[in-house]
Amino acid sequence: MNGNETSDGQLQSTVMREIPVEEAVGMRLAHDLTQIVPGQFKGRKYKRGHLITEADIPGLLDIGKAHIYTLDIGDNDLHEDEAAGRLAASLQGEGIVLSEPHEGKVSLRAQRTGLAVIPPELVESINRIGDIALATVRHHTLVREGQPVAATRAIPLVLPKEKVEAAEKLAQAYRLENDGAAPITVRPLKKFRVGLLTTGSEVFSGRIEDKFGPVVRAKLEALGSEVVEQRFTPDDRHTIVNHIRSLFDSGYDMILVTGGMSVDPDDRTPGAIREAGAHIVSYGTPMLPGSMLLIGYLAGVPIMGLPGCVMHDPHTSFDVLLPRILAGDTITREDIVTMGYGGLHGC
Repeated sequence: MNGNETSDGQLQSTVMREIPVEEAVGMRLAHDLTQIVPGQFKGRKYKRGHLITEADIPGLLDIGKAHIYTLDIGDNDLHEDEAAGRLAASLQGEGIVLSEPHEGKVSLRAQRTGLAVIPPELVESINRIGDIALATVRHHTLVREGQPVAATRAIPLVLPKEKVEAAEKLAQAYRLENDGAAPITVRPLKKFRVGLLTTGSEVFSGRIEDKFGPVVRAKLEALGSEVVEQRFTPDDRHTIVNHIRSLFDSGYDMILVTGGMSVDPDDRTPGAIREAGAHIVSYGTPMLPGSMLLIGYLAGVPIMGLPGCVMHDPHTSFDVLLPRILAGDTITREDIVTMGYGGLHGC
């Protein structure tokens, strides 16, 4: 007979006992205890399993713990830490590492810089179960190494095992439907060699300093890629077309064209990209800033026309699409259409 089974073979439910803290010396805590100091600290003060001593009593009283609890967990229940850990493990995929459970929570963190893969429907289905919570970043978010991608949480201290098992079944079903791929992963970014063409007679002539180049270089280098070559051209459509074709012939993984992307009559870039032979996926994106961005493909090589906001706004449509391209995605018209929801970052 195990510790949770009665003499007649019935499984016992979880038993919780309340003990005055002054009488708890020599006992072990059944769960983490949190301390909150407004504006300074919120976190675990005492860890689950901590052996209580006389010296702990003032500290326990200071955080409002006049009583502690002992648990005899039944076979059909799970402790909050085990529940959060099992849920996190069922979701973990490539590029993800798990934190140790604490306070009923487990973090899924990025093991590398890359693109987060999060299935929204699965997240919603798990959160409908009750007694467990799953919070994530948005699908296709760029994450850095060490950054939280998701976190699991058990709501009660002890919860029915069937709740976690239901979530594990959903995660397993996702794997079966997706050729074994885990629900939450971080896709690595490829290293691209990029050709950059800066248009504008005012820059070509030296009247004003190029501001695009340093910004674009920094964004690419931050993601492990590089601008191998930058060229300058006046606002002449034929010249721009020739430079685009020459950059393509140089074998670059991506071509970026800056300047001349507005609707002014003397802005030549969109027409030149099309004339160079590119298939235009979209000229214009439903995101602000960055609505004037152009994305297309020249014989399979991604080519983008970058609007002026890339020079001065920290987050534009370029910052949304660039990581996806570096992860190996081919951008479609539908991808562009969906950028509108949540795409207002300034105007």
